[in-house]
Amino acid sequence: MKLAAELAHYPAARPLNADQVVEYHAARLLLLLHVCGSKGQIHGLTKLAKLDFFVRYPAFFERAAKELDMSLVAGTPVNDSAMVRHHYGPWDPRYYQVLAYLEGRELITVEKEKSAFVFALTNAGVAAAKQLAAAAAYSDIVLHMKNVKAAFGSKSGDWLKKLVYSVFDDEVAKLSRGQVIR
Repeated sequence: MKLAAELAHYPAARPLNADQVVEYHAARLLLLLHVCGSKGQIHGLTKLAKLDFFVRYPAFFERAAKELDMSLVAGTPVNDSAMVRHHYGPWDPRYYQVLAYLEGRELITVEKEKSAFVFALTNAGVAAAKQLAAAAAYSDIVLHMKNVKAAFGSKSGDWLKKLVYSVFDDEVAKLSRGQVIR
């Protein structure tokens, strides 16, 4: 992945997509904490990854909501990067780099609480997330995130993991670790 500042030296003829840019993923995670979190916090990497999964895969979100008899409709599909099957379900190997990027810029804090990490927006992170949320370019994803929060924001990471494995047996649970979720 590249930082936006490094792109000045990127060859003009070489293809580049947003998926390769750290700030693209950082913006989504800031919004996830702001919109789907509780007071700008998400408890646990598993919960963060599963909420992100439902944001990035709107059709899977709609199926899971129907499975639970919720009448929430999926948002506009986001042209986002795919996740892979990992130990605890959907995962993005870039999380560590992107979360460190956000923490290094003092937009989030990461603290250990018992056996889980707590990801929380700082004051600067809240300001940045509010600015992103107000931008027209993010209106669709913010609306979809509000639905994801309404459905699953109060659930634990473990509960969400079990939901993903039970509802998406063929699409996620039966995949080998590292396989891309389609």
